[in-house]
Amino acid sequence: MTKSEATNPGLPTPHFVQGMGLFSATAIVMGSMIGSGIFIVPADMSRVLGSPALLIAAWLVTAAMTLIGALSYGELAAMMPKAGGQYVYLREGLGPIWGFLYGWTLFLVIQTGTIAAVGVAFGKFLGVFFPSVSAGHWLWHIGHVPAWRVGPMVLGNMDIGLNTANLSAIAVITLLTFMNTRGVKLGAAVQNVFTSAKVLALLGVIVVGALVKNASAIAANFGAGWHAFFANSGWHTQHAVQVGVGGPIEYVGILTVIAVVQVGSLFSSDAWNNVTFTAGEIRDPKRNLPLSLALGTGTVLLLYVLCNFVFLSVLPMAGSASATTLAGRGIQFASEDRVATAVMQSAFAGIGAKLMAAAILVSTFGCVNGMLLAGARVYYAMSNDGLFFKSIGKLDEKTSTPVNSLWTQWAWTCLLCLSGSYGQLLDYVIFAVLVFYVLTIVGLFRLRRTRPEAPRPYRAFGYPVLPALYIVMALWICVVLLRYKPQYTWPGLLLVLLGVPVYWIWTRRPVKDAKE
Repeated sequence: MTKSEATNPGLPTPHFVQGMGLFSATAIVMGSMIGSGIFIVPADMSRVLGSPALLIAAWLVTAAMTLIGALSYGELAAMMPKAGGQYVYLREGLGPIWGFLYGWTLFLVIQTGTIAAVGVAFGKFLGVFFPSVSAGHWLWHIGHVPAWRVGPMVLGNMDIGLNTANLSAIAVITLLTFMNTRGVKLGAAVQNVFTSAKVLALLGVIVVGALVKNASAIAANFGAGWHAFFANSGWHTQHAVQVGVGGPIEYVGILTVIAVVQVGSLFSSDAWNNVTFTAGEIRDPKRNLPLSLALGTGTVLLLYVLCNFVFLSVLPMAGSASATTLAGRGIQFASEDRVATAVMQSAFAGIGAKLMAAAILVSTFGCVNGMLLAGARVYYAMSNDGLFFKSIGKLDEKTSTPVNSLWTQWAWTCLLCLSGSYGQLLDYVIFAVLVFYVLTIVGLFRLRRTRPEAPRPYRAFGYPVLPALYIVMALWICVVLLRYKPQYTWPGLLLVLLGVPVYWIWTRRPVKDAKE
């Protein structure tokens, strides 16, 4: 492939077999979004917000932003249905360096770090059924990296080695990587099955919550006339927020505190863009990509909001870390932040934890599969632009899948599983993920101006108002996170900026070394 073929959005993606329809594409959207976050992050969000109304408001903000983002991406996906998705949109909309910086960050942390984290979550919940599977059951303990304090940030403080939990993660990641090398139809079939199971698991939580209501929890969280629901949610109410790790406590208003907790809710709703990475393998992508983005994100976000209402109907929000009962600990201090597990325990006593663990195992398995399938297509596209190793850009002759890209992704992901650093890196990159979403939508505006005659089978809903609103909301969250979550934001920003010299070095390699 020549350079012009790689960068011209009017040319077809080479060699890929278009084996996925609308259902499979929607399954990738939903399967990539639904992980373990929805079952865990409401606890941390509740501790910061201290108000049922603000908890729901935070999820509604996430829902609005994600839907606007997906509808905006729909135009780009229909306009450039190429393998690589967001990488291609940034490359074409803003320039090659922006696409490279996204792919660089995606490979180092965003995609591989998320896969590693979700894989280890699989191992963690597998331990409910097999107690020997545990992060504390070491097979090879290499050592401990001491804590390193840099201003308000704490880096390091992690154990390195192989334990039964991350061994389970590596086993699952290896199995799913192998299955995806057998062809996109097999990978898509796995995704269809497990996405359906994950949706059923979420629906199960919602049904249980609707049937097993707790009168005391409803009184505490809603009260007569919903007065308790709106407590501590006024415009003039001040909320305590800790600046960084071990930093000072500051009091902020409603707009700021909702922005602070978006770290949790946006992460739980992230990875919806993964379907754009596989555009070259979707039948009729100009129709099915925008539809899958809208249907997938809309369905998952509705389930997420309903789940939070269920949590509030079964457990009181306020609780105490020293309490010994489910109601006493509440949502804020649910054991190990497993809010959904506490809800299921309330409904089914002894077997509740196992039922929830089974649902999370299904959820994490499907999430890992979707992200493995999608991420490898980005590195493939980068290779064909001469911005990654040449061998990554080759497709298997029999299966027409980017086998080398899949196994390269596998190798780095497994290393992150062993390193123990994936959790920290994942936190650090949330800010960077949001920045790239903003840049991609900025690219949408620029492409409207620079390529007004380009075919656009679908045009972004609400353009230019809604895409502009997304940019404003996302930038506000970025500013707030830079100020109040420096341990997440500044390292993530540094990681992105480190890609600039790498890009400069890579693009100045001799052409014969970069690609033929």
